[in-house]
Parts: sequence; C-alpha cells; structure tokens
Amino acid sequence: MAIETFGFPTTIRFGAGASREVGPHLRERGLARPIVVTDRALAKLPVAQAFVAALRDAGLDVALFDGVFGNPTGAQAMAGGAAARAHAADAVIGFGGGAALDVAKAVLVMAGHDGDVLEYAFDHPQVRQIGDRLSYFVAVPTTAGTGSEVGRSAVVSDDATHVKKILFSPKLLARIVFADPDLTLDLPAPVTAATGMDALTHNVESYLSPAYHPLCDGIALEGVRIAARALARAVANGHDRDARADMLMSSMMGAIAFQKDLGAVHSCAHALSTVADLHHGLANGVMIDHVMRFNLPAAVDRMAELAHVARAPGGDRGSPEARAAAFVEWLGALKREIGIPAQLAGVRGGRPVRRQDLPALTAVAVADGCHKTNPRPVSAGEFTALFEAAL
Repeated sequence: MAIETFGFPTTIRFGAGASREVGPHLRERGLARPIVVTDRALAKLPVAQAFVAALRDAGLDVALFDGVFGNPTGAQAMAGGAAARAHAADAVIGFGGGAALDVAKAVLVMAGHDGDVLEYAFDHPQVRQIGDRLSYFVAVPTTAGTGSEVGRSAVVSDDATHVKKILFSPKLLARIVFADPDLTLDLPAPVTAATGMDALTHNVESYLSPAYHPLCDGIALEGVRIAARALARAVANGHDRDARADMLMSSMMGAIAFQKDLGAVHSCAHALSTVADLHHGLANGVMIDHVMRFNLPAAVDRMAELAHVARAPGGDRGSPEARAAAFVEWLGALKREIGIPAQLAGVRGGRPVRRQDLPALTAVAVADGCHKTNPRPVSAGEFTALFEAAL
C-alpha cells in the first residue's frame, strides 16, 4: 500500500458571538493595523459596520477594502494588495462569503509579493512561489457555503478570459477562524439556499471521489448528515440559530473534506460561472442531481450510504441500486423545497444559458481539473449531454 500524506486545517473558534473576539485576539498578539477585506454590498450592511466598529473600539487602526463584487477577480486582488501596502497592514481579515475570503487570501499574497496575482496561480507557466512575507490572516465567514475560511486555496478569475485560476499553498490557511453563526442570521433565503447547496455539494463530491482519504470520508458523510437536517430549515427561517450553526459547520466540513478532491459537478459549475457568470453555489445546486444521475452506475454503494445519512425516502430499504437512486431523487426534492431551479432555464442571475453556449461550456468543463476525480470518467460529449439535460 502506498504511503499517503494527510493534513488538516487551522484553529477554529465556533459559536454565537465568536466574531467579537477578533479585536482582542489581534491586540493580544501585538497587531495594530488590520485591513478588513469584504464585498461592496456587505460593507454597507449593519453587520459589517458593527464588526469594523468593534475592531476600532478594541484600539485597532483599521482599514477597509470593500472592492470585492461578483465572482472574485485578479484586479480586485491587486487593488486590495495595494490598499494593504498603503495601510502598512500587519493583519488581513477576510470578512464575508467565499468571494471575499478568496480575495482576502490573494490580498495576503500581494501585500508582500511582487508581480501579478495570477503569476502565483499553480498552473501559470512561470509560476511564482508564495514566500514568507505574509501578514497575520484571520477569516470570518458570513455565509455557509464555500468553507473558504478553512481552505488553503484562493480562486480568482482572469479579468480578460474570466477563467478561474487557483492560488494554492498551506501558507494561505488562516491563522485562526472565527465562525459565528450569528453573522449568517437573516441571510436572504435565495442566498442561503445557493450557498447551502455549495456546502452540500462539497461534502457529496468529496465522499464520492475515488481518492484515498478515510478521514475526509468520515467528515464528508457527517457534513451531508448535518446539511440534510438543517438546510431547508435555514432557508425557511432566517432566525433559526441552530440551523444556521449547523450549516456553518457543514460548510467548513465540506471544505476540509474536499482536500480529498471534488468531481464533475464542480467542473460544470466552474464552466457556468466562467461562461454565464452564474453564482457558484447556485450552479452547483442546479447541476448536482444531473451529475449524480450520471454517476450512479459507478458509485452505487457510496450513493446508497449517502441516501442513508440524508434520510432520503427509500434510502434504507431495497437493493443498493434502489437506495442510490433514492439519493438522487432526494436531491431533486430538496432543490424544489428550497427554491433551487431544476433546470438552467429557471435561473435568475448571471446571463441566460443558451444552447449556443454548449461548446464553450463543454470546453471549460473538460479543461477543469475537478472532474479528474469524479467517480465516473466524463468525456467531452458526456459533458455536453449533462449541460443539455440541465437546459
């Protein structure tokens, strides 16, 4: 048997009110000049304004970079890096959803490194190495979806081509995460649904990946169990603190688990974000049952186990094939309950996906690395068929 290498993430402070500890935590470590990286819309809301005010009340000289919007881009990261250098920031605080946290990691790099941010993407032909000139990084998630707060990568898009590029290094792990479910209260139902489907997809695809990582398998299964009991409740009631806490935990579990790798749902979602500027979580939500139906013949036993932990109707009786099929049906029912469109035609946001987009969608999906660990290999023609089925 081959020798495997395992790694797990950072310290997490989890619970209602945890975000109030950020200021004292920085002061205790002799840090005084943080920059908060967040998105344009969130910065205008009371929750963000209260967070920044609390940092200032703790005696910190705080700068705010609120130049994140839509899918994160290289230009946003470069602007944030310039703002961090201008402030002489000794700490970077990522405050927001996946886009803000990804840009915060890229800002962390560009505050102390030369060149263009995309030169640090792992697939750049002359990739630059991320060195040690990094300030103290704190992650404070305000949505339960990507789990970027516990990840060691940042996804930013090329401004010209819109192709997603990945910066990857253990040095991008937050020194500490403050996961406060109170920050996710009153998140609008459509955002809760889309980000929640992102978290669920991470757990599902990680568990189905054929890569060897039993530690991640256990985390992914429990992440699915938690999301299955909490997602619909969180969408239905913005004040359900227990459901919000469950989804924040499931989100982090999915991101921890997917160091095992992902699958074809993510390749489809990355294509939809690139070609049609579709929200990543929403794209995962639309595509997941279509891809799982395709995967079923290659992952019967594991999908039957997913049916069991999700408590899918029919998931505990019949043949493994019947139980696996019950999981796919459960995904469709969950989407209907929380308002995720069954087809791309029902999506609001981004631009409409048209039949003439199929060649471009297929090309991006094939080039994306996530499907290489899908339980069933996916050809270009099969990607086209998956997008056609979802139209």
